[in-house]
Amino acid sequence: MIEPLFWLGLSLLLVATSLTAVLVAAIPALQELARAARSAEKLFDTLSRELPPTLEAIRVTGLELTDLTDDVSEGVKSATQVVKQVDKSLDTARIQAQNLQVGTRTIFVGVKAAWRNFTRQKPVRRTSDRLPSSEKPPLTLREREALKQENRRIKAEVYHANDSYSDAASWETNFDDGD
Repeated sequence: MIEPLFWLGLSLLLVATSLTAVLVAAIPALQELARAARSAEKLFDTLSRELPPTLEAIRVTGLELTDLTDDVSEGVKSATQVVKQVDKSLDTARIQAQNLQVGTRTIFVGVKAAWRNFTRQKPVRRTSDRLPSSEKPPLTLREREALKQENRRIKAEVYHANDSYSDAASWETNFDDGD
């Protein structure tokens, strides 16, 4: 009977020694685990204090960026409108300059034609070659039509606003040659 008790005592001693060795080895690990827990607690405290204001600042910054983007978009739209208005004004100014040029050219050609007509020598009328109006025979229908055709202008003689001064001068000399 003693033998089983011996073996039981020995096994209890070995178990107690093993548990002591495990506890001795686990103490430093448990101490490190406690230190890590304290560090984690400090980190969580810091995060709980610092994170909400930081998140709020990020949200406000996002809203400000949105406002700035809207302002820039409005600025670009207004700049586009200003550019369109300036372009329209330039087109209007160009058209007015062209109209002024045409008007000036027309006035110049008119004054030139009037001056030529004014300074031209009048042909001397011979009354002896002409019959008095009471002695003239009446015109036939064909003669009247022929006179109408001669008095009408052809399309090539019509003065165009885009003709140059030399074209207008040649038109005037052609007109003078027709007399």
